[in-house]
Amino acid sequence: MTPAATDVETTQIYRVYIKATPEEIWEAITSPEWTNRYGYGGFARYDLQPGGAFQVDASQEFIDAGAPSVVVDGEVIESDPPRRLVQTWRMLMDPTMAEEGFTRLTYEIEEVPHSATKVTIVHEMEQAPTVAAMVAGTSESTGAGGGWAWVLSDLKSLLETGARLSG
Repeated sequence: MTPAATDVETTQIYRVYIKATPEEIWEAITSPEWTNRYGYGGFARYDLQPGGAFQVDASQEFIDAGAPSVVVDGEVIESDPPRRLVQTWRMLMDPTMAEEGFTRLTYEIEEVPHSATKVTIVHEMEQAPTVAAMVAGTSESTGAGGGWAWVLSDLKSLLETGARLSG
């Protein structure tokens, strides 16, 4: 049984180790040429300075399925390439999630000597229980995906093998 949105932690932390450099991971997170190749797709566009705009433009597949042209938006709070990115994040594909407003998303990218790079996502969603349920992957059985865990796994697969987990 899937937990209700109100049963999901509103601050979620996800971590993965990727055999890639911090610079390669930064590029994959912040470049639209990369962001459309993993996770849910879409073309992320960042103005990587405090106060700069962030948005994810929908892929044609999402637009054909009825999604708006911009599926996520927000603002850059802190940008320290290739180590740390802090931003606001608001899901626009669903009216309930859009009404919950902006959440806070932090990427921490840390090289582990002689090993890999550790990527940690901290997503703070205190006033956004529907978003929290989605990014936790509780909607996986409904076809909505596996949330941040799945996105990070797909990113890892793409960077390490050149292939996505699916499709």
